[in-house]
Amino acid sequence: MSDHRAPNSLRSLTRSMTGLSVSLLLAFGAAGGAKAQSLLELYDATRAFDPTYLSARAQADSAQYRVGQIEALEKPTLGLGGSAKHEQVDLPKRDWVGASSFQAGLTGRYSLYNRGNRLTVEQARLGLDIAAADLEAAEQDLIVRLAQAYFDVLGAQDTLTTTQAARTAFAEQLASAKRNFEVGTTTITDTREAQAKFDLATAAEIAADNDLRVKRLKLNHVVGKPVVPKALALPVALPAITPPAVEPWVERAEEQHPQIRKARIGVDSSLLETGKARASDGLTVDLSGTVGAVNARGNGSQILGTTNSGNLAVSVNLPLYTGGATQNRIKEALVLEEKARQDLANARRGVSEGTRSNFYGALSQAAQVKALEAAESSTKLALDATQLGFKVGVRVNLDVLNAQTQLFTTQRDLAKARYEAVLLNLKLRQAAGVLTPADVAATNELLVK
Repeated sequence: MSDHRAPNSLRSLTRSMTGLSVSLLLAFGAAGGAKAQSLLELYDATRAFDPTYLSARAQADSAQYRVGQIEALEKPTLGLGGSAKHEQVDLPKRDWVGASSFQAGLTGRYSLYNRGNRLTVEQARLGLDIAAADLEAAEQDLIVRLAQAYFDVLGAQDTLTTTQAARTAFAEQLASAKRNFEVGTTTITDTREAQAKFDLATAAEIAADNDLRVKRLKLNHVVGKPVVPKALALPVALPAITPPAVEPWVERAEEQHPQIRKARIGVDSSLLETGKARASDGLTVDLSGTVGAVNARGNGSQILGTTNSGNLAVSVNLPLYTGGATQNRIKEALVLEEKARQDLANARRGVSEGTRSNFYGALSQAAQVKALEAAESSTKLALDATQLGFKVGVRVNLDVLNAQTQLFTTQRDLAKARYEAVLLNLKLRQAAGVLTPADVAATNELLVK
């Protein structure tokens, strides 16, 4: 015999599971009176707070000033100088003889021809492109870090919701088993099995609650303030992976990935460095000039009053022997050229591998989501059938408990798989070097309004 009240309450509990999940999510959203914020809102806030990104942006901003310093090599320089001098001599059988002079002048210099300076300026301008690539990589990293923390919180919330629903269901099943045992319709085994499931669910709930707290702290650390994320809108419409083939993604990565662009610039810079090494043994021509005035006073001065002077000179310099410094510098630059080429090859291989790995991972995750959605429907039907079998006496209490556990586990895994699918889509775009704030806006459309 069986207690017919148990299956009825279980069916009622199963029908209310969705409502329980929603109410728990609303409770999280209303925690502390905080308004839930979208991914796009937090992205805008994080760009103005995250130290890692702000450091990269400051580094990029400084590049233009470094270029300005180097460009000064091709511009004239002008300096102002001055001096004052007083001399006094004690001559035999004469009074003291003294003189004072004041001198001031302008000195200018301009490089008429210096191939090394020109190459140095070109090399410095490449630094602007390197800084831009580094900043782009930092922004893509910020997007992924924020999205990871954001969806980790949502996943932890769903896990806690599921474990709480499981604990409630097992508590009801435990109460039913105890009632049936008291009236003698079941054995103590049913009670112990239900108690074990309830205790495990309680432990899982404690772990899930702690995990949610940790995930929230991580999100708050990234954003810089306590936040409450918005949940995915149901039904979830996961973004499609387009293009659906891996090769176009690899080709886009070859063209646009910041790491590859930076490595290419590194090769160009190494070629310029070799040119600078060769130019250090070449001809240089400089123009220099001075304009000055001297004012002399005193009884020991041969020239009294103010005199003006000026000169203009062209200097030519051609090193004849540098002790082997130039030759060794050229050899070093040639070896570093080869290093830069190998760094580029390594960057291409790494980006290609990362892009392919994330592409196949995103495809697999999307398929897993579909499989788990089908599994959720199947486990719900299985639970209904098991509850019916328990009602008519062909299934035992343990069968119901196992069916409930399977449903809760499937729902937890499905929620995690959905979040991971969204994240892998972003990581795929990062691996290909094409992740932009527009992708944040597209992901934001998946959230509740």
